[in-house]
Amino acid sequence: MLRCGKIFFPFLEMKPSKKKLPFWKLLGPGLITGSSDDDPSGIATYSQAGAGFGLSTLWTAFFTFPLMASIQGMCARIGLVTSKGLTGTLKENYPKALLYLMLLFSFPAIVLNIGADMAGMGAVANLMVPKISPEVFSILFTILLIVCIIYLPYLKIASILKWLCITLLCYLIVPFLTKQNFLQILKSAFIPEFRFTKEYMSILVGILGTTISPYLFFWQASMEVEEVQQKKIVVDKTILSNMRVDVNFGTFFSNVVMFFIILTTGTVLFNAGIHRIDTVEQAALALKPLAGNFAYLLFALGVLGTGFLAIPVLTGSLSYMISESFGWKEGLNKKFHEAKPFYYIIICSLVVASAINFTGISAIQSLIYTAILYGITAPVLIAIILHICNNKKVMGENTNSTFSNVMGVITLLLMTVSAVALLYLQFLS
Repeated sequence: MLRCGKIFFPFLEMKPSKKKLPFWKLLGPGLITGSSDDDPSGIATYSQAGAGFGLSTLWTAFFTFPLMASIQGMCARIGLVTSKGLTGTLKENYPKALLYLMLLFSFPAIVLNIGADMAGMGAVANLMVPKISPEVFSILFTILLIVCIIYLPYLKIASILKWLCITLLCYLIVPFLTKQNFLQILKSAFIPEFRFTKEYMSILVGILGTTISPYLFFWQASMEVEEVQQKKIVVDKTILSNMRVDVNFGTFFSNVVMFFIILTTGTVLFNAGIHRIDTVEQAALALKPLAGNFAYLLFALGVLGTGFLAIPVLTGSLSYMISESFGWKEGLNKKFHEAKPFYYIIICSLVVASAINFTGISAIQSLIYTAILYGITAPVLIAIILHICNNKKVMGENTNSTFSNVMGVITLLLMTVSAVALLYLQFLS
């Protein structure tokens, strides 16, 4: 019973330690990583789930939490124990061909993801300030992000990202601006519903792929290394325990936000007969006449906040991957002149992603391509993460527990099935 409680209520993982810290101080890479998962493209997926199927996918928010938490926890532990990012560990212990294959699929997937997020931010900003076009907003956001990432020190960037997580609280307010059937909500949240149709299975695959994304694996491990180096922390059992609290709370918070986005669109939009939402700006606009200006404004502000939170995570994860692969100096804790290739990759990915919006490729097309590439790489990466976390030569006494392995294997099987289903639904059905 206690074990089940720890799965669904991560705060039970918190143990007394000699170094007691305020709860907010315990939160860092795990909170940022979890929250960045609710990026504008993720919000579009959850909005489509709610608008298209009402509350019938609400249960997925609780279902995906332990899966996401287990994998992110393993990645964080790899970073803390090895003092290397996931790419560095992969480079040392696996064939280089596998590493380069991961890069081959990850680079276009992450760039397309950034492009989709940038397009969503630009479109939502345009709704709020119609005189400025979405494309101009995208360019302005790109410039702002480049300047901030290059000129701000790591601790300042981490602090800003941490506070940006608060913008996600907008989505916890929106559903309560309209009348809700709480009995129906509870039923949908805890009793899974399945519809064996192409559309419903597609959205389940989309939700699973959105919540368990490969770029999060790389970012989580690299951020743990940054924290240790920047704060000169000695990794011990207390640090590992604090990491579990951070990761569990971050993933829990991410899934709570997912829950409320599906709840909002699944009650307000679905009940109003609006069943097709392809972009975040469509979701925001549809809410305006139904739930009022305040709900519309909160939803739109949430999109902008999550975009500014997620895009540095996306660009950072890509830069860590490439820099570690080729042995270049890397790290947000380094100044521009100390790690030029690292920052050039960030700049390049932002510029290319922003340029995609001028090529005619829609945000939805970008998301489809991203989902396919993530779907191919996720099962392979999860299998590698499981292998690393059970390798005593790499992890020493900090290898996986039986419980972690069980959750990891379940995640691996589900992501493999999801990848096969995604490819089938896109190309063969």
